[in-house]
Amino acid sequence: MSERDVMEYDVVVVGAGPAGLALAIRLKQLKAELNVCVIEKSSTIGAHILSGAVIEPGPLDELLPGWRDNPPPICVPAGDDELWWLNKTGGFKLPTPPQLSNHGNFIVSLGALCAWLAPQAEALGVEVYPGFAAAETLHDDSGAVTGVRIGDMGVARDGSHKPGYTQGIDIKAPITVLAEGARGHLTKRLVKQFKLDADCDPQTYSIGIKELWQLPPGRAKPGLIQHGMGWPADNATYGGFFVYHLDKDRVAVGYVTGLDYRDSKLPPFELFQQLKHHPKFKPLLEGGSILSYGARAIASGGFQSLPKCEMPGAMLIGDCAGTLNLPKIKGTHQAIRGGMLAAEHIVARAGSAGWDATLRASPVMAELRKVRNFKPGFHRGLWLGLLNSAWETITGGRSPWTLRNHADHAQTRKLSEYESPRRDFVKEKSLPPRDRLAAVFYASTQHDEDQPVHLRVSDTSICIDRCAQEYDNPCTRFCPAGVYEMVGSGAERRLQINAANCVHCKTCDIKDPYQIIDWVTPEGGAGPNYQNL
Repeated sequence: MSERDVMEYDVVVVGAGPAGLALAIRLKQLKAELNVCVIEKSSTIGAHILSGAVIEPGPLDELLPGWRDNPPPICVPAGDDELWWLNKTGGFKLPTPPQLSNHGNFIVSLGALCAWLAPQAEALGVEVYPGFAAAETLHDDSGAVTGVRIGDMGVARDGSHKPGYTQGIDIKAPITVLAEGARGHLTKRLVKQFKLDADCDPQTYSIGIKELWQLPPGRAKPGLIQHGMGWPADNATYGGFFVYHLDKDRVAVGYVTGLDYRDSKLPPFELFQQLKHHPKFKPLLEGGSILSYGARAIASGGFQSLPKCEMPGAMLIGDCAGTLNLPKIKGTHQAIRGGMLAAEHIVARAGSAGWDATLRASPVMAELRKVRNFKPGFHRGLWLGLLNSAWETITGGRSPWTLRNHADHAQTRKLSEYESPRRDFVKEKSLPPRDRLAAVFYASTQHDEDQPVHLRVSDTSICIDRCAQEYDNPCTRFCPAGVYEMVGSGAERRLQINAANCVHCKTCDIKDPYQIIDWVTPEGGAGPNYQNL
């Protein structure tokens, strides 16, 4: 094996999301002579980015003061806010809580925002490399992180080298910044290696599924922001929808399901698709066409689930640390603010040491502390969760207690312990996509099928026997892309992994009740190619 090529920088950033790009831009603004590199596993910047997204502009104003003169391609000033409660046949408006008041905010495509941010970074001298998938971290003799290794290209499924094989390079730097987003695979390993979660609750997640629709002329109301809850989720499941009205007769519509749900038979994809046929939704979407589909895990544990965010040679920022403000349904402003703060820390301290204390003393953490009890309050069901949310809103988050978070996979109940509620779904399925395979088409997902499977199941016999009996193979339902199938019968029954379908949402890595699924990055450039999500 030949010696790997090495590239050296002062700072290497893994992930070209809002946190990573904000950090890179701020570093060069503060100290132009720094050599900064941002690597991103997607084929183009923004292709793997998915969020609602309504953003608070304050941190972006601070980072790029003139941005409003040349805004991202999708940037619609927020208009009216609506909050809805749905039943099967109708619904009614609820008072809009202060957390969901969006006056002064903007509706954006987060993918398009990141694609717009990357040239701002490059103009300052940041080197941005899409299609570079960081497969592992590098360490010195003491264990400190010294950079990342880019995954090899052109490796066949059986591990052999194909004609186009290219050995991955090593990117080394005194400071490595992990900005991978929720459940980043390098972050997961480092959290375990350095025991960064020893003094916090387990991180908890939701899965967000989103579609972008083109509507008939005049139907969209640019700036209208709609949120809601209720049907089709049962009262034991945390879930809710969003509809964001964009320009050019487009709407972004999506559904978020908390992955702490108990019912192993619950199907998040079907919840969303059924929601679209509700009397409130169908008249909006009917006659329109779906432009893009995607799904992504959301780190929702907040204050009490934030791990230690530094280790020798490296630091965590953004959603891979877990800085989303769940009651606001917003994390972009926190990611940008946290990225800027991390850059200022690096320049002031000339390293990563002390970053965790800096973050915890910052406005990022102060915002999380105020809302720390919202999501855990729903662990006991919808009604207690709503009551707790009202209390936390009235008191401004000043409750003298802190509710605890529990690992999502441990919340799933066995078939013998939980009776699945009757899903009160409508029968009609007239709106696309009609199944998961069709949805994957709208995600524009591309993987070379002749590469090692990036969804590693450590013991498939568990899937065939124990999981089938105890949980009825929930991976076939919680995956929004049809990656997992149980095929055959009797002695021929086996788990089939359709890895080429994967949209990189990480739900399987999170929700698998036995924690035997390990999501690792495929070849650089593989995966979804989200358009304006």
